[in-house]
Amino acid sequence: MRLPALASLATEAMVLWDVPGGAQPRLINLSENATYLIEADGGFRSILRIHREGYNAYRAIECELAWMAALSRDGGVETARPLAGRDGRAIQTHGTTELSPRHMVMFEFLEGDEPDPDQDLVAAFRQLGGLAARAHLHVMSWALPQPFERLVWDDEAVFGPAPTWGDWRDAPGVDDRIAGILSATEALLRSRLAAYGRGKDRYGLIHADMRLANLLIDGGQTRLIDFDDSGFGWFMYDFAAGISFMEDHPQVPTLRAAWLEGYREVRPLASEDEIEIDSFVMLRRLALLAWIGSHGDTDLAISQAPHFAGVTATLAEDYLKRFDG
Repeated sequence: MRLPALASLATEAMVLWDVPGGAQPRLINLSENATYLIEADGGFRSILRIHREGYNAYRAIECELAWMAALSRDGGVETARPLAGRDGRAIQTHGTTELSPRHMVMFEFLEGDEPDPDQDLVAAFRQLGGLAARAHLHVMSWALPQPFERLVWDDEAVFGPAPTWGDWRDAPGVDDRIAGILSATEALLRSRLAAYGRGKDRYGLIHADMRLANLLIDGGQTRLIDFDDSGFGWFMYDFAAGISFMEDHPQVPTLRAAWLEGYREVRPLASEDEIEIDSFVMLRRLALLAWIGSHGDTDLAISQAPHFAGVTATLAEDYLKRFDG
């Protein structure tokens, strides 16, 4: 991804919104999309998201924003409001001589700090469990606007012939030994998830990316941002996404207990759902391994690449010991 070209696009795009003169973009995250903090004199701040080409179509972004609005209005989950452009549209499209037209959304700025995996996250994860439960309850009764277009985060999206983030086998560090362990894990996951099923009480529209980078802690309150990966999947996948890139952290068992406690304060959860969380942790981990292989130009992938496959294999060996036969 060409950062100077993206920066030029972000600067040019300022005219599409009614922002103060002299507003300047500063890159704060590069993952699927490029996210910029927009600042101007007088204390103005907003967030500009430039969408990755070919990832989410215009209609899919409309559906994302529709769910966010419905959650804020009816679901008890505060979400960032999109700021309409000068033409009244929440989604703007613009290109430059260097970049083909990209979809863009500007959001209001929400106060808060991204949590660190080494700080005490128990209270945050208890709140996060409650947020997940409210989102799941909302989806179970929400009439989706039609046509409704979002990503899918099932085993086919991770392991099928056209995986969303690529094939985990192509990731750095996947040698023959690791490939053997992970192939056995993939087969077990496929079997267990088929048996678990897709009942309305366990599968539906989910945030799908509740990791630390998408949380804001402000005055002891946890806020959830960035619904760009929201799509259809198992509800318990939301916990797995919450511990992304830190699945082997010693704090995880405590965070899992806190998340479940917060979840059950809002919505009942069957023992089968709790047991299968381990499967979703492995499903997510293998999806992230594939992501590292296909997004090698991002800082996150570069930092994770040297050790991610090896740790994934260790986690997979433990999963196989507990659930295979």
